[in-house]
Amino acid sequence: MQVECRFFGPFREDVGETRERRGTDAATVGALLRELEADYPPLAGRLVDGDGLAGSTVVTKEKTDVRHLDGLETPLEEGNVIRLVPSVYGG
Repeated sequence: MQVECRFFGPFREDVGETRERRGTDAATVGALLRELEADYPPLAGRLVDGDGLAGSTVVTKEKTDVRHLDGLETPLEEGNVIRLVPSVYGG
């Protein structure tokens, strides 16, 4: 399936893009985040920590924080937009 990942702050710098259309076999947000950590070594350990999100990282699916859905077990669907915001961003 195809999903769109949007990266903010330092994540954008680590990936080198503000957004990426991505083909994935990941069935859940957690599987997608682990895939991103594997593909972009600077992200390793900054998205997923054990069974939850790392630090205060905010990940949204269609503008809803995944912590208000099923967390890392939130299912992915074709065309979803996933936003990744690092724990310290803004001013």
